[in-house]
Amino acid sequence: MLRRKRFPRLAAAVCTAAMFLAACGSGSGGGDGGSADAGEPVSGGVARVLQTGEPRSLDPAALSNTWAHQPVLANALYGTLMINDLDTFEIEYKMATDFSSTDGGSTFTLKLRPDLKFSDGTPLDAAAVKFNWDRLKDPTLGSTTIRQAVQIAQSEVVDPTTLRVTMTAPNPHFAQAIVAGALNWIASPAALQQGQAAFDENPIGAGPFTLVDWKRQDSIELQRNPGYWDAPKPYLDGITIRTVSDTNQRVNTMTTGGADLASETNWESLNKIEAAGYSYEVVPTGGGQFMGMNVRRAPFDDERARRAVSLAVDLDAINVAVYNGAGEIPRTLFEEGSPYYADVALDRHDPEEAQRLFDELAAEGKPVSFSFMSYPTTESKTLGEALQAQLSAYDNVEAKVEVVDYAAATARTGARDFDMVISSAVVQDPDYALWMAFHAQSPGNFTGIQDQQLSEALDAGRSAQSAEERTAAYEIVQQRLAEVTPGIWYYRAVPAIVSGKKLHGVVLYTLGSPLPEELWIA
Repeated sequence: MLRRKRFPRLAAAVCTAAMFLAACGSGSGGGDGGSADAGEPVSGGVARVLQTGEPRSLDPAALSNTWAHQPVLANALYGTLMINDLDTFEIEYKMATDFSSTDGGSTFTLKLRPDLKFSDGTPLDAAAVKFNWDRLKDPTLGSTTIRQAVQIAQSEVVDPTTLRVTMTAPNPHFAQAIVAGALNWIASPAALQQGQAAFDENPIGAGPFTLVDWKRQDSIELQRNPGYWDAPKPYLDGITIRTVSDTNQRVNTMTTGGADLASETNWESLNKIEAAGYSYEVVPTGGGQFMGMNVRRAPFDDERARRAVSLAVDLDAINVAVYNGAGEIPRTLFEEGSPYYADVALDRHDPEEAQRLFDELAAEGKPVSFSFMSYPTTESKTLGEALQAQLSAYDNVEAKVEVVDYAAATARTGARDFDMVISSAVVQDPDYALWMAFHAQSPGNFTGIQDQQLSEALDAGRSAQSAEERTAAYEIVQQRLAEVTPGIWYYRAVPAIVSGKKLHGVVLYTLGSPLPEELWIA
């Protein structure tokens, strides 16, 4: 069942994005969420925001622009170069005024607004963008945005407001990759060069808010930036951000009036939110979350081991164990109604064939034994334990669950030091998420899957000149993903933002990233 709830302000337009969205549902959450009848924005007040993951640093390179990480924090400190409209995927410009190509995505020209200033009064110019974008290619930073940044071969400052960008390979859809990560957030080069400790004490960006205080594992206090370029925004005097990794605690905090905005990750929690009369928006997507298997090392360097574990798992039972049956399993990569939908099943439950493969591998001296690396959330731990319990019913396979904190999990995933880990390919425009997750040359290919036909189809989808060519390319992508089994697709992602009854002006882009300058309290 499709349950794509949106704030009423956006509900009428949700089904206009025919090209890249999953099939649309109808309806809206319980409040107005920034609807027209809320009146005009007013200034003042402090919004209380819940994020799901504590940052390891305030450096843009350490932050992630999805609902499940730190989007409010980064958008607040650094602002945005551009955003995408969730209904049309058209690029809308903020601190940038243009990002265009005349040669099919081989080169781009970025234009900035004139006279942009960092919060310390120094200029945010093309040289600052170049510094940030070049820096994100550094693997020692451990930034997830390296996946996007390494697509840039080089950049050249033409003048203070113009940057010319040359790509490693043509990508006409590269703007969608910019808005999805830290390329969209520009920090002061001088401040970054002072080192992480100094920067975390005084991060300098050009966003609508500046840092007052960061109490690690407690709260982040922000205040209005009086020099923000888009006056009279921001409307709020300040924002207080707290990290709450447990979904039940986030729900309880929201429904008892303890927060004004929260990221949310599952339908069961959203059902509780709606029952309590609160608004929420879920960004429609394809793809989803999968238990990624590291093909670089045993046991999953053998395709039979990947296939055996996939065939052994009963996803409906996983859904019951983790989400009380309220989750949505991505049986196909795209939902019906998407122009990219193909009837290619991502999962097949066949216990007998799974056991045959486990026995075959054991007879060759390769019994399947692996560790599931879990994040420190109830959802992640329950998933690992449910997988472990199911596999315990089979012979010649052993699954362990290893719980690590967010920082360690991020670092180990980046270093490819895992057997199995939660990963994702949450699809809006199909190019960015799928190429990043599964292309043989992508630094975001955490599973390490190397399949020539898959990579060629991803390249074809990226460079295609017509909708028909793209559709044909992504049908091959779906067929190859089903064949090579890089992971077990268990959950259609829920990029959700929950809004309190007094908070208005919730505007989202990319994967559930709110714009804090638009928020206001009645």
